Amino acid sequence: MVDAVTDFTSGERLVAIKNVTVNEDFFPGHFPGAPLMPGVLMIESMAQAASVLLLLAADGSILPHRASLRGADGMKFRKPVGPGDRVRLELSIVRRRPTMARVRGVAYVLDQIVAEGTLVMAIEPEPAIIHPTAVVEHGAEIGAGTVVAPNAVIGPLVKIGPRCKIGAGAIIEGATTIGEGTEIFPYASIGLIPQDLKFRGEPTRLEIGTFNVFREFVTVHRGTEGGGGVTRIGDHNLFMAYSHVAHDCRVGHHTIFGNGATLGGHVTVEDYATISAFSGVHQFCRIGSHAFIGGYSVVTKDALPFAKTVGNRARNYGLNSIGLIRRGFTAGAVTRLRHAYRYLLVSRLNTTRALAEIEKDPELQCAEVQYLIDFIRQSKRGVILRRATRRPEDVSPDE
Repeated sequence: MVDAVTDFTSGERLVAIKNVTVNEDFFPGHFPGAPLMPGVLMIESMAQAASVLLLLAADGSILPHRASLRGADGMKFRKPVGPGDRVRLELSIVRRRPTMARVRGVAYVLDQIVAEGTLVMAIEPEPAIIHPTAVVEHGAEIGAGTVVAPNAVIGPLVKIGPRCKIGAGAIIEGATTIGEGTEIFPYASIGLIPQDLKFRGEPTRLEIGTFNVFREFVTVHRGTEGGGGVTRIGDHNLFMAYSHVAHDCRVGHHTIFGNGATLGGHVTVEDYATISAFSGVHQFCRIGSHAFIGGYSVVTKDALPFAKTVGNRARNYGLNSIGLIRRGFTAGAVTRLRHAYRYLLVSRLNTTRALAEIEKDPELQCAEVQYLIDFIRQSKRGVILRRATRRPEDVSPDE
Protein backbone atom coordinates (compact mmCIF):
# COMPACT_ATOMS: atom_id res chain seq x y z
CA MET A 1 0.00 0.00 0.00
CA VAL A 2 3.06 2.28 -0.18
CA ASP A 3 4.77 2.84 -3.54
CA ALA A 4 7.63 5.16 -2.56
CA VAL A 5 9.21 7.06 0.30
CA THR A 6 10.12 10.60 -0.73
CA ASP A 7 11.30 12.11 2.57
CA PHE A 8 12.60 10.54 5.76
CA THR A 9 13.98 11.88 9.01
CA SER A 10 14.90 9.03 11.36
CA GLY A 11 12.78 8.98 14.49
CA GLU A 12 10.74 12.01 13.45
CA ARG A 13 8.98 12.17 10.10
CA LEU A 14 8.30 10.30 6.86
CA VAL A 15 6.55 11.19 3.60
CA ALA A 16 5.33 8.35 1.37
CA ILE A 17 3.34 8.02 -1.85
CA LYS A 18 0.47 5.70 -2.73
CA ASN A 19 -0.57 5.75 -6.40
CA VAL A 20 -4.20 4.65 -6.67
CA THR A 21 -4.80 2.85 -9.99
CA VAL A 22 -8.03 1.72 -11.61
CA ASN A 23 -7.02 -1.96 -11.46
CA GLU A 24 -6.75 -2.05 -7.64
CA ASP A 25 -8.50 -5.22 -6.51
CA PHE A 26 -10.80 -3.40 -4.08
CA PHE A 27 -12.48 -1.14 -6.64
CA PRO A 28 -14.85 -3.64 -8.33
CA GLY A 29 -16.87 -4.09 -5.16
CA HIS A 30 -16.45 -0.63 -3.65
CA PHE A 31 -18.60 0.63 -5.31
CA PRO A 32 -19.89 -0.44 -8.74
CA GLY A 33 -20.11 2.62 -10.94
CA ALA A 34 -18.53 4.91 -8.35
CA PRO A 35 -15.17 3.40 -7.30
CA LEU A 36 -13.80 4.67 -3.97
CA MET A 37 -10.79 3.68 -1.90
CA PRO A 38 -12.17 2.28 1.38
CA GLY A 39 -11.36 4.19 4.53
CA VAL A 40 -9.94 1.06 6.16
CA LEU A 41 -7.36 0.85 3.37
CA MET A 42 -6.45 4.48 3.86
CA ILE A 43 -5.69 3.55 7.45
CA GLU A 44 -3.73 0.51 6.25
CA SER A 45 -1.60 2.71 3.96
CA MET A 46 -0.83 5.02 6.88
CA ALA A 47 -0.02 2.06 9.12
CA GLN A 48 2.42 0.60 6.60
CA ALA A 49 4.14 3.98 6.20
CA ALA A 50 4.22 4.34 10.00
CA SER A 51 5.93 0.94 10.25
CA VAL A 52 8.70 2.16 7.94
CA LEU A 53 9.08 5.30 10.05
CA LEU A 54 9.34 3.31 13.27
CA LEU A 55 11.63 0.51 12.07
CA LEU A 56 13.97 2.16 9.56
CA ALA A 57 17.19 3.41 11.16
CA ALA A 58 19.19 6.44 10.01
CA ASP A 59 21.85 4.23 8.38
CA GLY A 60 19.25 2.41 6.29
CA SER A 61 19.17 -0.74 8.39
CA ILE A 62 15.89 -2.19 9.61
CA LEU A 63 15.37 -2.77 13.32
CA PRO A 64 14.72 -6.44 14.19
CA HIS A 65 11.20 -5.68 15.35
CA ARG A 66 7.66 -5.88 14.06
CA ALA A 67 5.24 -2.92 14.05
CA SER A 68 1.49 -3.55 14.06
CA LEU A 69 -1.58 -1.34 14.21
CA ARG A 70 -3.37 -1.45 17.56
CA GLY A 71 -5.73 1.48 17.19
CA ALA A 72 -6.73 4.57 15.18
CA ASP A 73 -7.82 7.62 17.17
CA GLY A 74 -9.79 10.53 15.77
CA MET A 75 -9.78 9.35 12.18
CA LYS A 76 -11.54 11.69 9.77
CA PHE A 77 -12.13 11.11 6.04
CA ARG A 78 -12.62 14.48 4.38
CA LYS A 79 -12.53 13.76 0.62
CA PRO A 80 -13.12 10.64 -1.51
CA VAL A 81 -10.11 8.95 -3.10
CA GLY A 82 -10.54 7.23 -6.44
CA PRO A 83 -8.66 5.86 -9.46
CA GLY A 84 -5.87 8.13 -10.71
CA ASP A 85 -5.29 9.91 -7.41
CA ARG A 86 -1.77 10.23 -6.01
CA VAL A 87 -2.01 10.11 -2.24
CA ARG A 88 0.77 11.74 -0.22
CA LEU A 89 1.07 10.28 3.26
CA GLU A 90 2.77 12.44 5.89
CA LEU A 91 3.58 10.65 9.16
CA SER A 92 5.19 12.12 12.26
CA ILE A 93 5.91 10.49 15.64
CA VAL A 94 3.92 12.08 18.48
CA ARG A 95 5.23 9.89 21.28
CA ARG A 96 7.32 6.74 21.35
CA ARG A 97 8.03 4.15 24.03
CA PRO A 98 9.95 0.88 23.77
CA THR A 99 6.83 -1.15 22.98
CA MET A 100 4.31 1.44 21.77
CA ALA A 101 4.15 4.58 19.63
CA ARG A 102 1.58 7.18 18.62
CA VAL A 103 1.99 8.43 15.06
CA ARG A 104 0.09 11.32 13.50
CA GLY A 105 -0.92 10.66 9.91
CA VAL A 106 -2.28 13.04 7.29
CA ALA A 107 -3.13 11.98 3.72
CA TYR A 108 -3.22 14.51 0.87
CA VAL A 109 -4.36 14.47 -2.74
CA LEU A 110 -2.63 17.47 -4.29
CA ASP A 111 -2.88 20.02 -1.46
CA GLN A 112 -6.21 18.87 -0.02
CA ILE A 113 -6.44 16.70 3.10
CA VAL A 114 -8.37 13.52 2.35
CA ALA A 115 -7.83 11.70 5.68
CA GLU A 116 -6.16 12.31 9.02
CA GLY A 117 -5.86 10.78 12.47
CA THR A 118 -3.53 9.29 15.06
CA LEU A 119 -2.33 5.69 14.83
CA VAL A 120 -1.47 3.60 17.86
CA MET A 121 1.36 1.23 16.85
CA ALA A 122 2.73 -1.71 18.85
CA ILE A 123 6.47 -2.46 18.52
CA GLU A 124 7.51 -6.03 19.28
CA PRO A 125 10.72 -8.03 18.75
CA GLU A 126 10.45 -10.16 15.64
CA PRO A 127 10.47 -13.81 16.76
CA ALA A 128 13.04 -16.31 15.56
CA ILE A 129 11.60 -19.29 13.70
CA ILE A 130 13.36 -22.58 14.47
CA HIS A 131 12.20 -25.81 12.84
CA PRO A 132 11.45 -28.59 15.35
CA THR A 133 14.07 -30.88 13.77
CA ALA A 134 16.87 -28.31 14.02
CA VAL A 135 19.42 -28.86 16.81
CA VAL A 136 20.14 -25.60 18.65
CA GLU A 137 22.34 -26.38 21.63
CA HIS A 138 21.92 -24.68 24.98
CA GLY A 139 23.85 -21.41 25.07
CA ALA A 140 23.46 -20.54 21.39
CA GLU A 141 22.02 -17.09 20.68
CA ILE A 142 19.58 -16.70 17.79
CA GLY A 143 18.69 -13.15 16.70
CA ALA A 144 15.22 -11.76 16.19
CA GLY A 145 13.62 -12.75 12.89
CA THR A 146 16.21 -15.43 12.11
CA VAL A 147 14.89 -18.58 10.40
CA VAL A 148 16.54 -21.95 11.09
CA ALA A 149 15.55 -24.68 8.62
CA PRO A 150 15.12 -28.43 9.25
CA ASN A 151 18.07 -30.48 10.52
CA ALA A 152 20.42 -27.53 10.92
CA VAL A 153 22.91 -27.87 13.79
CA ILE A 154 23.98 -24.83 15.82
CA GLY A 155 26.60 -25.19 18.54
CA PRO A 156 26.48 -23.78 22.08
CA LEU A 157 28.95 -20.92 21.49
CA VAL A 158 27.34 -19.63 18.29
CA LYS A 159 25.83 -16.13 18.16
CA ILE A 160 23.60 -15.40 15.17
CA GLY A 161 22.34 -11.87 14.51
CA PRO A 162 18.88 -10.74 13.46
CA ARG A 163 17.14 -11.73 10.23
CA CYS A 164 19.56 -14.44 9.20
CA LYS A 165 18.59 -17.59 7.27
CA ILE A 166 20.16 -20.92 8.17
CA GLY A 167 19.51 -23.58 5.54
CA ALA A 168 18.56 -27.21 5.96
CA GLY A 169 21.41 -29.39 7.20
CA ALA A 170 23.81 -26.48 7.69
CA ILE A 171 26.30 -26.83 10.55
CA ILE A 172 27.56 -23.87 12.60
CA GLU A 173 29.98 -24.64 15.42
CA GLY A 174 32.63 -23.11 17.68
CA ALA A 175 32.86 -19.56 18.95
CA THR A 176 31.24 -18.19 15.80
CA THR A 177 29.57 -14.80 15.49
CA ILE A 178 27.35 -14.09 12.46
CA GLY A 179 26.03 -10.61 11.65
CA GLU A 180 22.61 -9.41 10.56
CA GLY A 181 20.99 -10.57 7.34
CA THR A 182 23.48 -13.33 6.56
CA GLU A 183 22.17 -16.30 4.60
CA ILE A 184 23.70 -19.76 4.96
CA PHE A 185 22.46 -22.27 2.40
CA PRO A 186 21.92 -26.01 2.97
CA TYR A 187 24.87 -28.17 4.00
CA ALA A 188 27.36 -25.36 4.48
CA SER A 189 29.83 -25.93 7.34
CA ILE A 190 30.71 -22.77 9.24
CA GLY A 191 33.07 -22.45 12.21
CA LEU A 192 34.45 -25.99 12.33
CA ILE A 193 37.98 -26.69 13.53
CA PRO A 194 40.81 -25.82 11.11
CA GLN A 195 42.59 -28.34 8.89
CA ASP A 196 45.89 -27.52 10.56
CA LEU A 197 47.98 -30.27 12.16
CA LYS A 198 49.24 -27.78 14.74
CA PHE A 199 45.73 -27.19 16.06
CA ARG A 200 45.32 -28.75 19.50
CA GLY A 201 41.78 -27.72 20.37
CA GLU A 202 42.68 -24.27 21.72
CA PRO A 203 39.81 -21.73 21.91
CA THR A 204 39.65 -19.77 18.67
CA ARG A 205 36.96 -17.76 16.85
CA LEU A 206 35.22 -17.05 13.59
CA GLU A 207 33.74 -13.58 13.08
CA ILE A 208 31.35 -12.99 10.18
CA GLY A 209 29.88 -9.58 9.37
CA THR A 210 26.52 -8.61 7.95
CA PHE A 211 24.59 -9.56 4.81
CA ASN A 212 26.91 -12.30 3.61
CA VAL A 213 25.77 -15.24 1.49
CA PHE A 214 27.27 -18.72 1.90
CA ARG A 215 25.98 -21.10 -0.76
CA GLU A 216 25.72 -24.87 -0.62
CA PHE A 217 28.66 -26.84 0.84
CA VAL A 218 30.78 -23.78 1.59
CA THR A 219 33.32 -24.41 4.39
CA VAL A 220 34.73 -21.70 6.65
CA HIS A 221 37.09 -22.62 9.50
CA ARG A 222 37.87 -20.73 12.65
CA GLY A 223 41.38 -19.55 13.54
CA THR A 224 44.41 -21.08 15.21
CA GLU A 225 46.41 -19.87 18.15
CA GLY A 226 49.50 -19.40 15.98
CA GLY A 227 47.61 -17.24 13.50
CA GLY A 228 46.03 -14.84 15.98
CA GLY A 229 43.10 -17.03 16.96
CA VAL A 230 40.47 -15.61 14.62
CA THR A 231 39.18 -15.96 11.07
CA ARG A 232 37.39 -12.77 10.09
CA ILE A 233 34.94 -12.06 7.24
CA GLY A 234 33.47 -8.61 6.57
CA ASP A 235 30.14 -7.54 5.06
CA HIS A 236 28.25 -8.17 1.82
CA ASN A 237 30.38 -11.04 0.53
CA LEU A 238 29.21 -13.84 -1.76
CA PHE A 239 30.70 -17.33 -1.36
CA MET A 240 29.45 -19.62 -4.13
CA ALA A 241 29.02 -23.36 -3.76
CA TYR A 242 31.97 -25.41 -2.47
CA SER A 243 34.24 -22.40 -1.86
CA HIS A 244 36.54 -22.63 1.16
CA VAL A 245 38.01 -20.13 3.63
CA ALA A 246 40.75 -21.66 5.75
CA HIS A 247 41.92 -20.73 9.25
CA ASP A 248 43.14 -17.25 10.15
CA CYS A 249 42.05 -15.65 6.86
CA ARG A 250 40.90 -12.05 6.61
CA VAL A 251 38.21 -11.32 4.02
CA GLY A 252 37.08 -7.72 3.51
CA HIS A 253 33.79 -6.40 2.14
CA HIS A 254 31.92 -6.92 -1.14
CA THR A 255 34.10 -9.79 -2.36
CA ILE A 256 32.98 -12.61 -4.66
CA PHE A 257 34.22 -16.20 -4.45
CA GLY A 258 33.36 -18.41 -7.43
CA ASN A 259 32.40 -22.07 -7.16
CA GLY A 260 35.21 -24.03 -5.53
CA ALA A 261 37.46 -21.01 -4.93
CA THR A 262 39.86 -21.87 -2.10
CA LEU A 263 41.94 -19.86 0.36
CA GLY A 264 44.82 -21.43 2.22
CA GLY A 265 45.46 -20.36 5.80
CA HIS A 266 46.42 -16.80 6.75
CA VAL A 267 45.28 -15.28 3.41
CA THR A 268 44.07 -11.67 3.25
CA VAL A 269 41.45 -10.74 0.64
CA GLU A 270 40.73 -7.03 0.43
CA ASP A 271 37.53 -5.21 -0.53
CA TYR A 272 35.79 -5.83 -3.87
CA ALA A 273 38.18 -8.58 -4.92
CA THR A 274 36.90 -11.45 -7.07
CA ILE A 275 38.34 -14.97 -6.92
CA SER A 276 36.87 -16.99 -9.77
CA ALA A 277 35.86 -20.64 -9.89
CA PHE A 278 38.26 -23.35 -8.75
CA SER A 279 41.15 -20.97 -8.11
CA GLY A 280 43.49 -21.60 -5.19
CA VAL A 281 45.35 -19.02 -3.13
CA HIS A 282 48.47 -20.15 -1.26
CA GLN A 283 48.91 -19.59 2.46
CA PHE A 284 49.97 -16.13 3.64
CA CYS A 285 49.15 -14.47 0.29
CA ARG A 286 47.34 -11.18 -0.07
CA ILE A 287 44.73 -10.33 -2.70
CA GLY A 288 44.51 -6.59 -3.33
CA SER A 289 41.40 -4.47 -3.44
CA HIS A 290 39.45 -4.76 -6.72
CA ALA A 291 41.75 -7.58 -7.87
CA PHE A 292 40.33 -10.11 -10.31
CA ILE A 293 41.61 -13.70 -10.09
CA GLY A 294 40.61 -15.69 -13.16
CA GLY A 295 39.16 -19.19 -13.07
CA TYR A 296 41.39 -22.21 -12.32
CA SER A 297 44.28 -19.97 -11.28
CA VAL A 298 47.01 -20.85 -8.77
CA VAL A 299 48.15 -17.81 -6.78
CA THR A 300 51.42 -18.27 -4.86
CA LYS A 301 52.39 -14.60 -4.41
CA ASP A 302 50.43 -11.44 -3.62
CA ALA A 303 47.95 -10.52 -6.38
CA LEU A 304 48.07 -6.83 -7.26
CA PRO A 305 45.04 -4.59 -6.73
CA PHE A 306 43.00 -3.44 -9.74
CA ALA A 307 44.63 -6.09 -11.98
CA LYS A 308 43.66 -9.31 -13.76
CA THR A 309 45.69 -12.24 -12.43
CA VAL A 310 45.13 -15.52 -14.25
CA GLY A 311 46.79 -18.88 -14.81
CA ASN A 312 48.74 -21.75 -13.29
CA ARG A 313 51.09 -20.33 -12.17
CA ALA A 314 49.31 -17.03 -12.24
CA ARG A 315 50.53 -14.16 -14.41
CA ASN A 316 49.47 -10.54 -14.54
CA TYR A 317 47.22 -9.55 -17.44
CA GLY A 318 47.27 -5.84 -16.68
CA LEU A 319 44.66 -3.44 -15.38
CA ASN A 320 41.07 -4.66 -15.03
CA SER A 321 39.75 -1.53 -16.74
CA ILE A 322 36.25 -2.78 -17.47
CA GLY A 323 35.75 -3.97 -13.89
CA LEU A 324 36.93 -0.65 -12.45
CA ILE A 325 34.61 1.35 -14.69
CA ARG A 326 31.70 -0.84 -13.59
CA ARG A 327 32.67 -0.12 -9.98
CA GLY A 328 32.40 3.61 -10.61
CA PHE A 329 36.07 4.57 -10.89
CA THR A 330 36.60 7.83 -12.74
CA ALA A 331 38.21 7.87 -16.17
CA GLY A 332 41.12 9.84 -14.71
CA ALA A 333 41.83 7.24 -12.04
CA VAL A 334 41.68 4.39 -14.57
CA THR A 335 44.07 6.25 -16.88
CA ARG A 336 46.58 6.89 -14.07
CA LEU A 337 46.45 3.26 -12.98
CA ARG A 338 46.93 2.08 -16.56
CA HIS A 339 50.05 4.21 -16.91
CA ALA A 340 51.37 2.98 -13.57
CA TYR A 341 50.94 -0.62 -14.72
CA ARG A 342 52.87 0.14 -17.89
CA TYR A 343 55.82 1.16 -15.74
CA LEU A 344 55.52 -2.08 -13.78
CA LEU A 345 54.89 -4.52 -16.62
CA VAL A 346 56.30 -3.25 -19.92
CA SER A 347 58.96 -0.63 -19.12
CA ARG A 348 61.75 -3.23 -18.58
CA LEU A 349 62.58 -1.45 -15.32
CA ASN A 350 63.02 -3.53 -12.19
CA THR A 351 60.34 -3.10 -9.53
CA THR A 352 62.31 -0.63 -7.41
CA ARG A 353 63.07 1.66 -10.35
CA ALA A 354 59.53 1.36 -11.73
CA LEU A 355 58.08 2.46 -8.39
CA ALA A 356 60.49 5.37 -8.26
CA GLU A 357 59.42 6.50 -11.74
CA ILE A 358 55.75 6.24 -10.80
CA GLU A 359 56.31 8.37 -7.71
CA LYS A 360 58.23 11.00 -9.71
CA ASP A 361 55.55 11.33 -12.39
CA PRO A 362 53.27 14.21 -11.26
CA GLU A 363 50.45 13.08 -13.57
CA LEU A 364 50.11 9.76 -11.73
CA GLN A 365 49.54 11.10 -8.24
CA CYS A 366 46.23 9.86 -6.83
CA ALA A 367 44.99 7.70 -3.95
CA GLU A 368 44.59 4.60 -6.13
CA VAL A 369 48.16 4.72 -7.46
CA GLN A 370 49.54 5.38 -3.98
CA TYR A 371 47.66 2.33 -2.67
CA LEU A 372 49.22 0.25 -5.47
CA ILE A 373 52.71 1.48 -4.52
CA ASP A 374 52.15 0.80 -0.82
CA PHE A 375 50.75 -2.66 -1.60
CA ILE A 376 53.91 -3.66 -3.48
CA ARG A 377 56.28 -2.24 -0.87
CA GLN A 378 54.45 -3.92 2.02
CA SER A 379 54.36 -7.34 0.38
CA LYS A 380 56.09 -10.11 2.32
CA ARG A 381 55.78 -12.91 -0.24
CA GLY A 382 56.45 -10.76 -3.30
CA VAL A 383 53.89 -9.73 -5.90
CA ILE A 384 52.85 -11.25 -9.21
CA LEU A 385 54.46 -9.04 -11.85
CA ARG A 386 55.11 -11.61 -14.56
CA ARG A 387 53.26 -10.30 -17.58
CA ALA A 388 51.36 -12.87 -19.60
CA THR A 389 52.67 -13.78 -23.05
CA ARG A 390 49.99 -12.97 -25.62
CA ARG A 391 49.79 -12.28 -29.30
CA PRO A 392 49.28 -8.58 -30.12
CA GLU A 393 45.78 -9.26 -31.42
CA ASP A 394 44.78 -10.73 -28.04
CA VAL A 395 45.49 -7.53 -26.15
CA SER A 396 42.56 -5.11 -25.88
CA PRO A 397 43.26 -1.50 -27.00
CA ASP A 398 42.80 -0.08 -23.50
CA GLU A 399 45.73 -2.07 -22.09
